[in-house]
Amino acid sequence: MKRQVSYQWRLRETMATAGMFAANDLEPHLRDRGIKLSSVQVWRLVTQTPERLSMPVLAALCDIFDCTPADLIATKAENQARRAVAGDKVIDMNTTIRPKRARIRVEE
Repeated sequence: MKRQVSYQWRLRETMATAGMFAANDLEPHLRDRGIKLSSVQVWRLVTQTPERLSMPVLAALCDIFDCTPADLIATKAENQARRAVAGDKVIDMNTTIRPKRARIRVEE
């Protein structure tokens, strides 16, 4: 059985609990920890779910909010139902499908 794995980026919620409601509030904290990101990059980090995240940025965020990576990234794994494939069943053509005998009629 396959597992479906997903995650949720919770930086915005973490920022809100710390009293930061704008991406601009996060920039100076990152800069203090040696993370140099443009304001657009910080805005994307806050508003969108990143597909890739560098470890120094993750470590800086954990230090800023005094949290663990599990607080910033909520993961979820579920069993995925297996789809039936046409090749799973073997059909015996001799017993299920029989052709009809053709009848030839001569019309006068």
